[in-house]
Amino acid sequence: MNNTEELKNLCVQVRRDIVRMVHAVNSGHPGGSLGCVEYMIALYKSILKHDPNNFNMNGVNEDLFFLSNGHISPVFYSVLARSGYFPVEELITFRKLNSRLQGHPTTHEGLPGVRIASGSLGQGMSVSIGAALAKKLNNDKGVIFSLHGDGELQEGQIWEAAIYAAANCVDNYIATIDYNGRQIDGDVENVLSLGNLKSKFEAFGWTVFENENGNEIEQVIATLTLAKSFLGKGKPIVIIMKTEMGMGVDYMMGTHKWHGSAPNDEQLVSALAQLPSSLKDY
Repeated sequence: MNNTEELKNLCVQVRRDIVRMVHAVNSGHPGGSLGCVEYMIALYKSILKHDPNNFNMNGVNEDLFFLSNGHISPVFYSVLARSGYFPVEELITFRKLNSRLQGHPTTHEGLPGVRIASGSLGQGMSVSIGAALAKKLNNDKGVIFSLHGDGELQEGQIWEAAIYAAANCVDNYIATIDYNGRQIDGDVENVLSLGNLKSKFEAFGWTVFENENGNEIEQVIATLTLAKSFLGKGKPIVIIMKTEMGMGVDYMMGTHKWHGSAPNDEQLVSALAQLPSSLKDY
């Protein structure tokens, strides 16, 4: 899918999916999910080399994506479904008993598109580096992509992994940081400031790109495409992507309060009115 308007329309529909999924069970994480829609659509519809019809855990000769901040599973599930990994109608089972769509992605249910259990923050970069090194050992040209929350970077394991990736020239790997400036307890700056993140990653030996508007899909695609052109140059790559938590729903934007809160009936109606789509709901 390359038509920009089609991608933008799909972004609106994915946002509808997110608020409906979370509302239906009065549980989930809409804020970060809404903020990462453009990234996920850009990745799965324009950047990633993948085969939804023949999913397997090894992903030989494919690009692989690992969601490290697994609490934003609603956007992950919606994009996977609307990319053909499983029926869109299955979204209605989100967070329900015996569903494959658990609150945080897991592997034992065998949901196509999910290769690791995530939700315990800080682990996804380590997994991604392992997958990237396996690709190298197998002479597999596939690229590894991962997504992380900015609050997640307060985890020490992230920086151990960052040192390792640079020291071992893991240059078939592109990590992206969702820098929305908010986490469950408040603004990242107030909880535990990350300082100059670009300088930190550069000091650790990474190539760094900055995306000033991660909610503009053309810019997301352009930044990912630029990052891909630096693969194979001896350094891991990270994109610092600024987004708005709760993007697309006015009362969810500008605050951390919708990190993990579900809209009530009236709020759902308001959200859906702000997200008109020509595509079909599940």
